[in-house]
Amino acid sequence: MKGGKNEKAKLRDSPQENGVQTNQYSSISPPASPVAQDEPFSTYFEEKVPIPESPNQVFSFRKLWAFTGPGFLMSIAYLDPGNIESDLQSGAKAGFKLLWVLLLATIIGLLLQRLAARLGVVTGMHLAEVCNRQYPTVPRIILWLMVELAIIGSDMQEVIGCAIALNLLSVGRIPLWAGVLITITDTFVFLFLDKYGLRKLEAFFGFLITVMAISFGYEYVLVKPDQGELLKGMFVPYCAGCGPVQLEQAVGIVGAVIMPHNIYLHSALVKSREVDRKNKKEVKEANKYFFIESSIALFVSFLINVFVVAVFAQAFYNKSNMEVNAECNATGSPHTDLFPLNNGTLEVDIYKGGVVLGCFFGPAALYIWAIGILAAGQSSTMTGTYSGQFVMEGFLNLRWSRFARVLLTRSIAITPTLLVAIFQDVQHLTGMNDFLNVLQSMQLPFALIPILTFTSLTSIMNDFANGLMWKISGGIVILVVCAINMYFVVVYVTSLNSVLLYVLSSLLSIAYLCFVGYLAWHCLIALGVSCLDFCSRIQIGPLRHTDIYLLNDMDTDSVVER
Repeated sequence: MKGGKNEKAKLRDSPQENGVQTNQYSSISPPASPVAQDEPFSTYFEEKVPIPESPNQVFSFRKLWAFTGPGFLMSIAYLDPGNIESDLQSGAKAGFKLLWVLLLATIIGLLLQRLAARLGVVTGMHLAEVCNRQYPTVPRIILWLMVELAIIGSDMQEVIGCAIALNLLSVGRIPLWAGVLITITDTFVFLFLDKYGLRKLEAFFGFLITVMAISFGYEYVLVKPDQGELLKGMFVPYCAGCGPVQLEQAVGIVGAVIMPHNIYLHSALVKSREVDRKNKKEVKEANKYFFIESSIALFVSFLINVFVVAVFAQAFYNKSNMEVNAECNATGSPHTDLFPLNNGTLEVDIYKGGVVLGCFFGPAALYIWAIGILAAGQSSTMTGTYSGQFVMEGFLNLRWSRFARVLLTRSIAITPTLLVAIFQDVQHLTGMNDFLNVLQSMQLPFALIPILTFTSLTSIMNDFANGLMWKISGGIVILVVCAINMYFVVVYVTSLNSVLLYVLSSLLSIAYLCFVGYLAWHCLIALGVSCLDFCSRIQIGPLRHTDIYLLNDMDTDSVVER
């Protein structure tokens, strides 16, 4: 009772901003430490975009424009170098047959991003901050470490993509190790762009997406894919004559498209708009416009991914190494040795992809491809930096400047990448992408399970909690996505052919599955499986913490007006 009186007193004594009462529960993040508050700190939320008034209008383009930005920044994760490599391999190995998998994965991604955006809009906190309030210390730290691993893995893929793009653009004059080092400096340069304002930063990301669309769209027009086969592959969920290779590729598409740290990122980016969370109508309206914007952004990213798949499906599906070698010899390409003189099926990555485009369609195709890869790597690097900052702030309540944050994660990402670039060749460097895709696939449950858990709790989401259909469909989607990615991990590990690695993987799998089971336990209770909530009946354990803590820590009436 005394605690409740203290909370009400804090609410009464809380300051007012622009005539609206604010308090620690309606703030955009948990209170920072006194040390952090005394230091100058640069954040994405220094500027908030005002939303124009449009009374009695069901839809307003002016409002949609004001809400446009976070969804396009989020969509960049669907266009990173790892996704581009997955696209071209899908086209080269399965032709147009797996386009429906790409479409389905993008739709699932949109539904998950919807949950992330709603959490940020309704609570005023992003996913990492809610995890910080809801989970006990040890699970929270483990969760943070897993998400950090996903961010570092994504960062490594972006470094590899940028280094390969620079090598292709310079016709080999910039070695891979130098390209890796260049990505350190250019990231810091780009990060200063947000000093010019939030909307200008979002416009710059829009420019990079446009560069990718033009680059890969040019390749699409140049190759002229069969439109009938393309539409059939996109809308007929069937893969005639497919075997284990195509199945693994289908699983890889899902793993590449749905990125764990992107859920954390999107839930934070939506906080950059001025939305009165005490006003239920405004919150509902913000959810609507953010969903429309995310749909448009992911539609654009889907088209760009289709461009890449279609180019390699039309031009290089079922091509042999001998055919490619002969063509590269005829055009005088210096990269002929990449393709052995045998009748094996052509295997491509983002480096070989540029080379074969140059051999078959001229140098312009190679350079434009490299420009597209460079834009993908640069944009993904910057959004990865934001993800890392939000995750660190939320889980640890530790506020670092972006400069320090980039220095840490980029150093961790660059060290192994640089060693491979110096001592190995480009095949080993691009081969790291397979391992990194597996690493990120393993981290998916640590974003998908918490987002479904918290958006299903009425104590957190109030009237905006998931309904029965969303709970059921969300649970099924997350179960399927996690199962698919676990299959991807098993396939990768079994291909290593090492008894020591099998034993190590088994031990790690036990710990991993135990932690996933712990998160799933919380999630099932949030979804309404009350028979599992035995801790609350004996009044011990973390389960009481899950729902009751936030009820005491957040004045639900301050979230939306009833």
